[in-house]
Amino acid sequence: MRILYFSWVRQKVGTAEEAVALPADIATVATLIDWLKSRGPGYEAAFENLKLIRAAIDQTHADLDASIAGASEIAFFPPVTGG
Repeated sequence: MRILYFSWVRQKVGTAEEAVALPADIATVATLIDWLKSRGPGYEAAFENLKLIRAAIDQTHADLDASIAGASEIAFFPPVTGG
């Protein structure tokens, strides 16, 4: 699976994207985040406050409880504001 990181999430994780082989028990965006947080302090810092994280599955916004089954890409980014 390809995982993309944007804005300050990318800065904290230390990379813009990576390809990972997920353990079989990773089924939702939330369980993916839990797994990512276990990968090191940068990930832990990036996903410290889930209220500040948005996700997209294959370029479609998704909630934390959304299934990632069959997904090829997950993106993480802060809330977007604009005018």
